[in-house]
Amino acid sequence: MTKIHVSTSVNGDPVEFLAEPGQTLLDILRDELHLTGSKEGCGSGDCGACSVTVDERLVCSCLVLAPEVEGRRVTTIEGMAQGGRLHPLQQKFLEHAALQCGFCTPGLLVASKALLDANPDPTETEVRYWLAGNLCRCTGYDKVVRAVMDAAAELRQARV
Repeated sequence: MTKIHVSTSVNGDPVEFLAEPGQTLLDILRDELHLTGSKEGCGSGDCGACSVTVDERLVCSCLVLAPEVEGRRVTTIEGMAQGGRLHPLQQKFLEHAALQCGFCTPGLLVASKALLDANPDPTETEVRYWLAGNLCRCTGYDKVVRAVMDAAAELRQARV
């Protein structure tokens, strides 16, 4: 099978790779680019563990074919912290103990950031609705929601 040359941007850096036509973005991220923060939980887009953004749109990377990201901007959990400083969402997840085993945490963080980028002042109901595609068996979600709400408030305050 002929591989396809793909040029894209991952976490702000230009990246090139060869992908088989049916290879997923998740496989490329983990196996070729060694960005292992995104996890494969289900392989069918039901758990959110592999969440990334493509051109600022939240997607499950297990459902995106790698050749589809040609010329696009991909952002993973590894691109969230900047210059060694945690993103406020990451800091709030720590402060609120919004993680336990950590398997779902990267997807929850990426999804939460996508929400706050689209809506800097979400209600609790909006946060819960937005994160409904991210499954977690450990936290019960309340701490996650509190962390997102607290981060939203902090980010809004920083803009003032």
